[in-house]
Amino acid sequence: MNHGRRLFVSAATMILTVPIALAAWAAPTPTEQVRGAIQRVLRILDDPELRGEMRQAERRVAIRKVAHELFDFAEITKRSIGHHWQQRTAAEREELVSLFGDLLERTYVSRIEVYSGEKIAYVGESVETDQAVVRTRIVTRQGTEIPMDYRMLAHGTRWQAYDVTIEGVSLVANYRSQFNKILQTGNYPELIKRLRIKLEERADPTDVKARAANN
Repeated sequence: MNHGRRLFVSAATMILTVPIALAAWAAPTPTEQVRGAIQRVLRILDDPELRGEMRQAERRVAIRKVAHELFDFAEITKRSIGHHWQQRTAAEREELVSLFGDLLERTYVSRIEVYSGEKIAYVGESVETDQAVVRTRIVTRQGTEIPMDYRMLAHGTRWQAYDVTIEGVSLVANYRSQFNKILQTGNYPELIKRLRIKLEERADPTDVKARAANN
């Protein structure tokens, strides 16, 4: 191979391989995505312009946006419903994802708002094809460590959590146990009723304003 041809082949190889290498380097790891989302939430909580009752609606909208990016609420709902998911119609599945997803978002927002400076340590991750576990520790001011792991699924180059375990207790398993007691008798309307009641109990001022504006 002459010198000119070698240069051409070398250049062609660079063109073909460099973008792939850069794409792989640019894709965030599961831990980076969890850490990034949590840091964004903490910045929202620390933002002086979003503090106080008068800015609560704006603050919660911002937090819910981050939560929606971090958590795969459709997958959480499907896994929480368990084998009963197959028995539901497409319309019922959509209803479940909408109601339960909203409830999870509101629960996350209400709990994260009481954050009081606990430290979060990222202690490792394990990845197997399209699934991963991000292991963290919440360190309280008293020095107590609370293990909190995020179980995640890959969506292209993006990772989203489909379950969270706190001190070994799975969020999905906990809800599945509750839902199964209701659905094993075929009482789907009762489940929907209870979800709506829980949503009302955690009414978000943003949603209240939206309903008022539409009336």
